[in-house]
Amino acid sequence: MITWLAPAVSFSELHRIKQWCEEHALDHPVEHNLWDAVMTTWFMGWVGWLPTWVLDAWWASAPCVLGMLAPSLYIGWRTQAHLRNRLRCDWITLPRA
Repeated sequence: MITWLAPAVSFSELHRIKQWCEEHALDHPVEHNLWDAVMTTWFMGWVGWLPTWVLDAWWASAPCVLGMLAPSLYIGWRTQAHLRNRLRCDWITLPRA
């Protein structure tokens, strides 16, 4: 997998970001709602596999894969934008050099 585009994300990392969004919901309402949308898309991607398989609707597998990759793609996009000083993202933890 292209790790710079979609880095692997653990459940603890997802939870940490969700906690940050909940704590700062009043200060960053767009970020809070956007993260909820990303997590909803991720959940729909995982849940969508069973109907895709049962109904033999293989055309739906591409949206399921994109949904499953949504948190990784979003975190990768936000990290790159943060590193390029395009936007500030307080919940990103970067490795120390």
